[in-house]
Amino acid sequence: MKAYERLLKYVTFDTTSDENAPEDRCPSTDNQKLLAKALVEEMKALGISDAEMDKDGYVYGTLPANCGEKTPVIGLIAHMDTSPSAKGADINARIVKNYDGGDILLNKERNIVLSPAEFGSLVDYKGKDLIVTDGTTLLGADDKAGIAEILTAVEQLQNSGIKHGKIAVAFTPDEEIGRGADRFDVKRFGADFAYTVDGGKLGEIEYENFNAASAVVTVNGVNIHPGDAKNRMKNAQLMAIEFNSMLPPNEIPSCTEGYEGFHHLCHMEGDEEKAVLHYIIRDHDMDKFTEKKARFEKIAVYLNEKYGKNTVELNLKDSYYNMKEKIALHMHIIDRVKKAMRDAGVEPEIVPIRGGTDGARLSFMGLPCPNLSTGGHNFHGRFEYIPVQAMDSMVEVIINILKAF
Repeated sequence: MKAYERLLKYVTFDTTSDENAPEDRCPSTDNQKLLAKALVEEMKALGISDAEMDKDGYVYGTLPANCGEKTPVIGLIAHMDTSPSAKGADINARIVKNYDGGDILLNKERNIVLSPAEFGSLVDYKGKDLIVTDGTTLLGADDKAGIAEILTAVEQLQNSGIKHGKIAVAFTPDEEIGRGADRFDVKRFGADFAYTVDGGKLGEIEYENFNAASAVVTVNGVNIHPGDAKNRMKNAQLMAIEFNSMLPPNEIPSCTEGYEGFHHLCHMEGDEEKAVLHYIIRDHDMDKFTEKKARFEKIAVYLNEKYGKNTVELNLKDSYYNMKEKIALHMHIIDRVKKAMRDAGVEPEIVPIRGGTDGARLSFMGLPCPNLSTGGHNFHGRFEYIPVQAMDSMVEVIINILKAF
């Protein structure tokens, strides 16, 4: 079976994760276990006889070595859930064969168009076969394409007789809501190092990610009837606006790129009595990351001095850290994938992740784990697409990684 055929099968499973689910619930949505069970059966049919799903919906399995020499145990990881940012049920995927380079009409009834004028990456795929949606849902190539590529590589290894060492495979729930590594059993997985196959454009290798924190700012006001409010009302909403105005206006996602960090206001709600602001804080550089968090603390102190004690309550929480410091100790795993890509005719490109990955947390849990491309674009949205040929190339890359050098 080809990788794209597997993807088209997997996207029929609605595996949207739920960021509002209680943290003691894993996976966050029961539907993820339906895909997990199907993957276990498929893995067993491919020769991964010990494949199983644990009580939390994590899938594990190993393919025994077929060579006599001592080789490292290499792990491959992808996640089963899709982002709650867009609808992940009732996905109507189709293949646009021999793409002509122009607009793609995804949905005639709603006049939804995937256009290179808006998504410039399309121009690189003229003549390729693109898997797209009908414009009303995401596709789910993030990260069902990764699953498809991993299992297709396993199948081709089995059929070809290529010599390889022991291979560990795992598929995780809830990556999209930041919980994918929470209950990952590194010891049970048993790999010396691993790769998450969860990236974008073909050829990208990612081992530098943001240091990340969340910040919840709660502003406590005093509400008085507007007619009697002079010198008495403290409008929490206005004080919350004041808090945000004291943050650097150019250090936001829409003004930053590459290695530039940011603060991002994700959600706000409130009234005169109470207002709450939810932020994320990101930076690749640890010193700058620390400075950004310190700025939040200084603003809170200032506003409490101005308006009174406990007016502003700040809850800062670190989420994950830049895996670069861990991967730098094991650069042979980066060299290995570079060679694997070049041998497959793919030019490797080291890019920083402007986000996080399970691989970052796993690296700090003792499993060095950079992230590799899947070939997809426009993840988490209705205009997601992935070239069939990019998936084929990634299968070849994975096989090259796993070969006993």
